[in-house]
Amino acid sequence: MEMKAVVCTKYGPPEVLQFKEVKRPEPKINEIQVKVRATTVTVADYRIRSFTVPASVWLPARIALGLRKPKKNILGVELAGEVDAVGKNVKRFKKGDQVFASTLNSFGAYAEYKCLPENGQIAIKPANISFEAAAAIPIGGRTALYYLRKSGIRSGQKVLIYGASGSVGTYAVQLAKHFGAEVTGICSSTNLELVKSLGADQVIDYTEGDYTKKLDMYDVVFLAVDKWPFSVCKRFLKKEGIYVNVTQPLMSLQMFWTSMFSKKKILMGVDPPDSSEDLTFLKGLVEENFLKPIIDRSYSLSEIVEAHRYVEKGHKKGNVVIRVI
Repeated sequence: MEMKAVVCTKYGPPEVLQFKEVKRPEPKINEIQVKVRATTVTVADYRIRSFTVPASVWLPARIALGLRKPKKNILGVELAGEVDAVGKNVKRFKKGDQVFASTLNSFGAYAEYKCLPENGQIAIKPANISFEAAAAIPIGGRTALYYLRKSGIRSGQKVLIYGASGSVGTYAVQLAKHFGAEVTGICSSTNLELVKSLGADQVIDYTEGDYTKKLDMYDVVFLAVDKWPFSVCKRFLKKEGIYVNVTQPLMSLQMFWTSMFSKKKILMGVDPPDSSEDLTFLKGLVEENFLKPIIDRSYSLSEIVEAHRYVEKGHKKGNVVIRVI
């Protein structure tokens, strides 16, 4: 049997994404087959499509992702949908279950069906939100949760979140407040009200003069986007403060020096552990109305080129979702 999918035919602009009929995947004995209702366009999707990577990792990235075109030519790293079939050894899920999931390095969410291992990052969808909203949780929500926990966040701490209006940032603000922190968010003037509505105690506009004069000293400085130099960030870290950058995997020389010769701690971007526990935790927060996915725009699968074009501009608020079926 075949299905509709968006295939990335080569590296390039959004127009390299094309609709095609491809073979529908069948679940292996330990897999579930999900009828995809919604997916998203993340920064990872457009960067892989356009092959936007730092020059220092160009060659290894090309080898890993594909020399002339992506090895995984159906992009999409998060989804929500219904279980349509299960492998004979599957115990956690049954046909008809509504789920949300991260596909991780297998990608494949830009399609009508996707098979996933039952022990992967899959959980039952929060009952009180749509498929579109649920599809926007697995990457941004899980990333924010993982790094806040890893930073040892606790009640009463002061947390600064740069890029507070993006996918990771909107979850980081809400989760930091849930954990009892005093939260300051940094974003552009157009997103001030959004970040305030998420519970931030203070919101600072980075487009307004020398905004750093409004900053204090913080237990955690959390970069949801990599647009603030470490040389500036560290000035606002307490003596034993923690710097978190979820977008970059490698320390700069200055970061390494700081981590070696001070009590400040540096946390750089790595993929969170491959389990469903964090998704289940986030599901509970959503159902208890402590956490809300922020949706900027919603497109149909046939509008995927336009959606990629919008995300690539770098100004999305929260998440951009795609309706699939």
